[in-house]
Amino acid sequence: MKTILPSISLLSLIGCITVTEGGPPAATATSVEMAETRVTLGLGYLEQGNMMKARENFEKALKHAPNYYRSQLSMAHYYDTVGEVKSADNLYKKALRQQPNNGNVLNNYGTFLCKQGEFKHADELFNRAIKQPYYYLISGSYENAALCALKSGDTVKAKGYFKRTLDHDPNRVRSTLQLAKIEIEDHEFTEARIRLMRFHQSYGLQQASLSLLVELETKAGNPAIRDKYQHQLEKLL
Repeated sequence: MKTILPSISLLSLIGCITVTEGGPPAATATSVEMAETRVTLGLGYLEQGNMMKARENFEKALKHAPNYYRSQLSMAHYYDTVGEVKSADNLYKKALRQQPNNGNVLNNYGTFLCKQGEFKHADELFNRAIKQPYYYLISGSYENAALCALKSGDTVKAKGYFKRTLDHDPNRVRSTLQLAKIEIEDHEFTEARIRLMRFHQSYGLQQASLSLLVELETKAGNPAIRDKYQHQLEKLL
């Protein structure tokens, strides 16, 4: 049986390009539609690793709708991906100046800043995104804030953010596993057990969750139960 879950050791953030708000008034419907087509094509090429075609389409998106946040975010995401950090930062700043209350701009720029180690500023942007009306990716921004706090070494803050993530979306896999891991480290064994049992009810036995249960029962001093989970884990490897 293959695991369907990401490794819980990964602290990569979810800086996805998303749409929950309309474009700025200056952009016409036609120009935005043309830009959207180019953004979609560009993201597809980026995923395939075709950087030349990705850049070409993102540049055309900006040409069609230079002040549309999706055009700006996709190009900034491209710059970040290819290591042109300064260009990415400049474009994120432009998008934020033009649309300071756009939750997607705030979230994506926060993700970028966290990657650069600017944890405090990133945290501020995630929280601003969460507070925006008509912004529906609250759980994603809470999870980004949690992962960023974890990256900065602030486990206490991360724990609180992971809990808020699951308040808004109980099905967030990464937050569930990361929170269980923190609870084990804090010797909150009962809470972690309950969380992981519920996880198994939803997703079945998984490598990441079984690894956590092995760690949990080792720390709790239950060798027989640990061995049971270790045996189940080995069957999945």
